[in-house]
Amino acid sequence: MGGFVRDILTTLSYEPDPAETSRVEGAELSRLDQRLAGFVQGNGRRTAISIRPGDCSVWDGNPRDVPGLSADSCRSLIESIAQEDGNRIPVLVRNNPPGSELPYELLVGSRRRFSVNWLNHNGRPEIRLNAMVVDLSDEEAFRLADIENRERQDITELDRARSYQGAVDRFYGGVQSRMAEALNLSNSQLSRLLSLAQMPDEVVDAFATREELRVRHSEVLTPLLRRSEQRERLLVAARGVGQEQQRLAAAGDRMIPAATVLTRLKQAAMEGGAARAQDMQVMMGDDRVGRIKPGRDGLTVELAIAGDADLDRILAALRTAILDSRARLTEEKRDSALD
Repeated sequence: MGGFVRDILTTLSYEPDPAETSRVEGAELSRLDQRLAGFVQGNGRRTAISIRPGDCSVWDGNPRDVPGLSADSCRSLIESIAQEDGNRIPVLVRNNPPGSELPYELLVGSRRRFSVNWLNHNGRPEIRLNAMVVDLSDEEAFRLADIENRERQDITELDRARSYQGAVDRFYGGVQSRMAEALNLSNSQLSRLLSLAQMPDEVVDAFATREELRVRHSEVLTPLLRRSEQRERLLVAARGVGQEQQRLAAAGDRMIPAATVLTRLKQAAMEGGAARAQDMQVMMGDDRVGRIKPGRDGLTVELAIAGDADLDRILAALRTAILDSRARLTEEKRDSALD
């Protein structure tokens, strides 16, 4: 971390071209002004202020995972703000109601607020957070934040989808068509996002990261989750894959890619019998090298080993699959006992 601090706080080699910086900033500010002009109340009072990051609470309607922000994920922005002695593109805040603990509420600009706050605590206490005070309702703030965040690659589809799920009831009376019209989305686009938001935690945890779970995956899994028998088999498989992902992460090994996770969950849901649903694929990277099947007297292992295969890697993958199969069988027996 010390090297990171020095890299940011000592601007040694990079000097941005003034003309290019001015052009980019002018375009950003113009785009922001156009967006604000699309809101009735946004055409009213707008006040530019300079505040401390701690002067504003964060509005709970924003889809960004604020606790998930870190110095590493905001590194380039921190560097830019340090070089420019502040954020040139203002964050958007509104006044908190009288009697609130903090004077302002942050609507747009969580990364900029985090970056200035980080710098304040790491050698640059003089930097202030440049902000614009706007008068927006909750629904208008949600629409504006959504427009901003659609362009941000670090907003996951899952976070966006879950923010939509909460917004349907909160801002649009539970009517999806009203929300789709307000956000300039088709009804099918919104329905697909809401289906992603409803993915069970077991399915989310089966993927290596939240970023890897996408709308296209939920389109495959949602129909399977609607059928009770297939749902149970899918969730059992998802728990097993999630446990395997945790072991791989702890060992520093490559985690199971999203395409493989999807295939395994789909296969588990589609297979007909309980024993078949427990079959465990032995994967080495993206390649299937075998299968483990539970039987009355234990586990049966089937392997297909090429002549030039890395035996150490196969044995490691086999060990992981056997442990996972045991865990799944134990969980199934426990669930059956509870039933």
